[in-house]
Amino acid sequence: MSAYVVFMREKTLNQSELEAYWACVKETMDGHPLKVLAAYGKHVTLEGPDVEGVVIAEFPSLEGARAWYGSPAYQEAAQHRHRGAVYRGYIVESL
Repeated sequence: MSAYVVFMREKTLNQSELEAYWACVKETMDGHPLKVLAAYGKHVTLEGPDVEGVVIAEFPSLEGARAWYGSPAYQEAAQHRHRGAVYRGYIVESL
């Protein structure tokens, strides 16, 4: 069953840290079957506070999404994201 990683950027804190994250995040995808479905395109907030941007990535399974997120490569890259902005992140399984 497919699963989706969803990140919502609420507030940028340090643009150079975000750029460092973006420069190294693609490498974390090696060996992990995923498909980026949306990345910082136009969005419309229907409910709740607006966000600066949204990323949605599809994985073959919940376990696959967790394996990527928990991988040493991603956790190292994520340190730049954490210093660069306030995010909300979720993994949601499909029906």
